[in-house]
Amino acid sequence: MCFKKKSRTFVSIMSISIELKDLTTGYVTKKGKKAIASGLNATLESGEMTCLLGPNGAGKSTLLRTLAAFQPSLGGTIEVMGRKLEEYTNKELAQVVSVVLTDNSDIKNMRAEEVVAMGRSPYTGFWGKLNEKDKTVIKKCLHWVGIEDLADRRMQTLSDGERQKVMIAKAVAQETPVILLDEPTAYLDYPSKIAMMLLLHRLAKALKKTVFMSTHDLEHALQVADQVWLLDKEQGLTTGLPEDLSLDGSIERYFSRDDMMFDRESCTFSITHETARDLIVEGNPNTLAYKLFQKALVRNGIRPVTKQDTSEASKDVYVKVDTDYFHLLEKGEESLCTKKMGPILRAIVPAITKHQISAIREAADMNSYE
Repeated sequence: MCFKKKSRTFVSIMSISIELKDLTTGYVTKKGKKAIASGLNATLESGEMTCLLGPNGAGKSTLLRTLAAFQPSLGGTIEVMGRKLEEYTNKELAQVVSVVLTDNSDIKNMRAEEVVAMGRSPYTGFWGKLNEKDKTVIKKCLHWVGIEDLADRRMQTLSDGERQKVMIAKAVAQETPVILLDEPTAYLDYPSKIAMMLLLHRLAKALKKTVFMSTHDLEHALQVADQVWLLDKEQGLTTGLPEDLSLDGSIERYFSRDDMMFDRESCTFSITHETARDLIVEGNPNTLAYKLFQKALVRNGIRPVTKQDTSEASKDVYVKVDTDYFHLLEKGEESLCTKKMGPILRAIVPAITKHQISAIREAADMNSYE
């Protein structure tokens, strides 16, 4: 039996900021309309970061541009804050939706603070003069995004990650309930990608904004996003919590391949390597060294086994892994002992897999590199 509690201490009521109703996206060409995605039904909530995921050509950028009113839809409706998108004037929409694009290379010779100040343009009137409130908002946005020390730097002197932070601060300064971002983590190094995703998530929560971004950083999105939209030409649009989409198998249906395996518990993917032969490995399977050595073997086409697990692997050559060393033994005699696994792997005859044989045959028809 399920009991309903009257207390709302831990219950918050989310509000819908964007709703898609049977939406069709695409382009109008000389030959007529070309639909990219159709039958899209979904909602975006305030205070949540939602990531749009899908393969190349699925229509992610087209959908984002349609939501931003950069191009019209081919059918259906988009409601923003309870009002149809086409009913907004440009000025009204600029006070509701802000957009951050990947390419901001055209903004040069401007200080970071001046770029952030551009976010106030929907409120500054014809002359664009900043009042005290505008200046306060700009200062706060620089602080929220953590780029106060970049305020006087020229845009062309900033790194890709720093420029993206400036553009996000500009979007926040626009004080819109909705922020749309197209690949905000593109061209960033790994730590910067993580920092950017966490920053956007914090902004959504702290400022109660709807943050909607397209991205190819699948695993980052599954770890950080509140909601995920999966878009594919064949399967259409599926939405939900990353954990729910993992639980019902949706993520596997959209992304899994023969050479990729999805772990539902951790919401992460791993590469499935082909192995061509077995090698006996002794040691404590619970140690990090043992697990990483297994990983290195599999990557090289060798399946690690125990003496009890196989009768096919040669018992003349095997590896023993202990706390500090890796030991290569041949016919019971130790032939190599090292703290690094690299020398052990180089000493073992590599396993040639079917895929490698195919690659070698293809390479035989190519000119050698000189």
